Amino acid sequence: MITEFGHFALILAFCIALVQAIVPLVGAAKRWPGWMAVAIPAAQAQFLLITLSFAALTYAFVVSDFSLRLVVLNSHTDKPLIYKISGVWGNHEGSMLLWVLIVALFGATVAWFGTALPPSLRARVLAVQAMIGAAFMAFLLWTSNPFLRLAVPPMNGEDLNPLLQDPGLAFHPPFLYLGYVGLSMTFSFALAALIEGRVDAAWGRWVRPYTLAAWVFLTIGIALGSWWAYYELGWGGFWFWDPVENASFMPWLLSVALLHSAIVVEKRESLKSWTILLAILGFGFSLIGTFITRSGLLTSVHAFANDPERGMVLLLILAVFMMAGLILFVVRAGTMQARGVFGLGSRETMLVINNVLLAVAAFIVFVGTLWPLVAEMFFDRKLTVGAPFFDTAFTPFMVVLGIILPVGAMLPWKRGKIGSVMRSLMPAFLLALAVAALIYAMQSGKSALAPVGMFLGTWLVAGALVDLWGRTGRQGWQQRLGRMRRLPRADWGKAVAHAGMGVTMAGIAGLMAWESEDIRVAQVGDRFEVSGYTIWLRAVNEVPGPNYRATRAEVALSRGSESIGTVFPEKRIYPVAGMPTTEAGIDNGFLRDLYVVIGDKQEGGGWAVRTYVKPLANWIWGGAILMALGGFLSLSDRRHRVAAGARKSVAGGVPAE
Repeated sequence: MITEFGHFALILAFCIALVQAIVPLVGAAKRWPGWMAVAIPAAQAQFLLITLSFAALTYAFVVSDFSLRLVVLNSHTDKPLIYKISGVWGNHEGSMLLWVLIVALFGATVAWFGTALPPSLRARVLAVQAMIGAAFMAFLLWTSNPFLRLAVPPMNGEDLNPLLQDPGLAFHPPFLYLGYVGLSMTFSFALAALIEGRVDAAWGRWVRPYTLAAWVFLTIGIALGSWWAYYELGWGGFWFWDPVENASFMPWLLSVALLHSAIVVEKRESLKSWTILLAILGFGFSLIGTFITRSGLLTSVHAFANDPERGMVLLLILAVFMMAGLILFVVRAGTMQARGVFGLGSRETMLVINNVLLAVAAFIVFVGTLWPLVAEMFFDRKLTVGAPFFDTAFTPFMVVLGIILPVGAMLPWKRGKIGSVMRSLMPAFLLALAVAALIYAMQSGKSALAPVGMFLGTWLVAGALVDLWGRTGRQGWQQRLGRMRRLPRADWGKAVAHAGMGVTMAGIAGLMAWESEDIRVAQVGDRFEVSGYTIWLRAVNEVPGPNYRATRAEVALSRGSESIGTVFPEKRIYPVAGMPTTEAGIDNGFLRDLYVVIGDKQEGGGWAVRTYVKPLANWIWGGAILMALGGFLSLSDRRHRVAAGARKSVAGGVPAE
């Protein structure tokens, strides 16, 4: 009964979305307040109904209702509760229901908090958002219905993909979808502004919180996915340039560009056309990611489905929305005239360079991701584009971006003097140079990757601190410290996010330059050395799990006479799914990780053991946490809230119609 209720709620939400997509749009065109006002209760009702539908599906997974086909395919009675819940979105149909739930959530936030938006803009934003929701609900109901019943329910289910039975993957998809779908909100704002024919400073202020929120959630989602790949897959890497990894990384890059471009629109009313285009392309790349994970055209450990027919439907949705947005952009481009002018030595110029670097980097990732498919379709050649291409083509843009970022953050608007800013940043530059020289001297002739990475990391962190200190005036240091504590949260958020990027860059460079690896066959009781650490394989035992069997090794770690600890790497077999997984044993540290993987038993009685020493590994995710924290700090600044910003603009004389 509950699942039928969830199915009915989804159908009713689809009908309301159709009303929300049409009636407010007509009302805005005709200037009919009553018709425009329909968007608000419709958005709220749509969100409530989809929430009920999602809750009904979650209930079916929790109680193991095997009359539901989706539960049979993705659950099992012995599975822990957390993975029963995460099984709701650990599949194609359930993940798409989560997608439309988040689309409705973002629409509801405009209904709840957008009271100071001009009525016509608010109506059009909610109408476009409803179109997106209606398209995906139609896809869900007609091709991917999560509420399909079985005439004869089995006694038990087939279990969730064992790779997804992990805390990192339990929370990774929701955060990633919050980022993907957050860009749908910026797309809706962009199309609504194009329909109205007006993009101004107030629009830039309204769209920034949604862009920032999308970027923050994408950052968390990507970091969780990278962390999962690091400790779960057993290969020891944090990034493989996998097609699905790239599918989330491309909209992340474009959302960074959009965020900085929207700042220029808000502050200087420049880059209007470019900002609108980025909003359209950002959501377009989110849809491309959805297509890649579900079409089966590109293989990936992350992929949800292998169904080209459903993939083609998603491709059609992508084409419709992108064509509509780009055609409207071309038609309205002439109305988006820039008002602010700026010199070469200005923050605007640096933000333009920032945008160009990020956009080109995203394009490189896009080409590298899809080129194997293009080569096979049009040239009948099977190619693999891997890390060497991406590292070579992508890295220079990030290096240049890291170099200019502290300078751009401190330059004044409109016009400024780069020399004056560089004088302020000279202590940070000298510190970064000293760190790079020290690393180069210590590493005994290895590659330049580590010195460059450490220079950029130090430069970004120290530059962020100099930027904050420079905002405190010219009084004594005690007064300046007091003023620093009272700086707006947006200033702190920017500094923390930029510093987080520096920490991540340093972590990536250190890990890639200094990582050590040892692969051997070891007998129980063997001791061996890896980069100064002693690895002792003390025991290997068979242990039962709640829904798996595991071969668990006990490995003691020491350095000289100092005992470091014990790790327990496992190789698990899930009988229902018939699939093995690897659980690495990791001793985490601030400056390094000791990473041990147990493999298969060998003919001679020993065990395959892989050991890695990974310097600065945790800096990668620590930097991502700092970036996300910086985003949250900026979001908490009252000046960046939609309602506060809108009231300020309306009070300043921005017309409502």
